[in-house]
Amino acid sequence: MGLNMFKNFERPSWQWLALIILFLALSRLIPHAPNFTPLGAMALLAGACVKDLRVSLLIPLIAMLLSDAILGFHSAMIFVYGAVALIVIGSHYWLKKLSLVSITLAAFISAITFFMVTNFGAWLSHDMYTHNVSGLIQAYIAGIPFFKNTLVSNLLFTAIGVYASQQLPNKQAADS
Repeated sequence: MGLNMFKNFERPSWQWLALIILFLALSRLIPHAPNFTPLGAMALLAGACVKDLRVSLLIPLIAMLLSDAILGFHSAMIFVYGAVALIVIGSHYWLKKLSLVSITLAAFISAITFFMVTNFGAWLSHDMYTHNVSGLIQAYIAGIPFFKNTLVSNLLFTAIGVYASQQLPNKQAADS
């Protein structure tokens, strides 16, 4: 299958996509390196594959809420959820035609979006940074080591999600 899996990509039904995303959400509960999670993939797949934007937003946000109920909540979560919502909305509009290039580019853009929004949130909601331009720059610099894991996990989990969706029986366009 390899790179050709994108050539004839068929959008799975939203029910199958919800199962894939639920699986990815459950994988957040497995011990992992910091920021090496399927959040970006959940958001990209939901936004790209579910026609109804409301449903595409609900799928990863509910999955996150369920896993965060186990993992624990924190003061900057609104920024994490906001970044995921932006990724869903962006991929809903960017990824009209799915290809290796468009999905890879979306994974990069999603990693950058997540980095920018969540590090801004860390700066805004924590007292460890001064609330000025210097503190904001410090927050972004402190987040750089985590960016690699975000990017690699976006690429990996998105590829897994796309591959898994192509293995499903009775593929059909997401009609929700």
